[in-house]
Amino acid sequence: MINIHTNSDQLIIVVHEIYGINQHMKNVCVTLSERGFDVICPNLLEQENPFDYSLEEDAYQHFMEQIGFINGANKIKNVVQEVKDRYQKVYIVGFSVGATIAWLCSEEKGISGVVCYYGSRIRNYIEIEPICPTMLFFPESEKSFNVDEFIASIDKKNTKIHKFCGKHGFSDPYNSNYHATSAQETFNMTVDFLLKN
Repeated sequence: MINIHTNSDQLIIVVHEIYGINQHMKNVCVTLSERGFDVICPNLLEQENPFDYSLEEDAYQHFMEQIGFINGANKIKNVVQEVKDRYQKVYIVGFSVGATIAWLCSEEKGISGVVCYYGSRIRNYIEIEPICPTMLFFPESEKSFNVDEFIASIDKKNTKIHKFCGKHGFSDPYNSNYHATSAQETFNMTVDFLLKN
């Protein structure tokens, strides 16, 4: 687990991708803490070393078999319950499978805002009705579904959806799909969103 304290009354829970707590997740946590937030990133994989990007299929299979979306969401909800009395505001920022987990938590009381980066499996949980401000970021295309059709199908209270140049993983400088402009834009929007909600 990453645990960075800045003596803030606001906490961001970062939910990692299938790979675990890799360098990208560490950088995200540090950069958010530099904006004045306490940040934690629970290790849902419960293993010391993250998966390498070259092991994407193994990492995905491990996540689906050992963790899963509902179990992952329950773990994050438990973290929220543990920390909510210590903070004025608690936010969740998730990436890929972590974004779908964050989406599943958006119905939970005690959360001030949720940001989801390319949570492609959100499409399997369309019945969720966020009760806190929620922002979804998608790339212009995904391998497994039509992004425009999906965006058109979501009409939820408290939810804003934005589409950016690039592919799944565009915010990760270590990923071959990295798109620097989209990464910077989404990060700036994330910080603005968190400061306003």
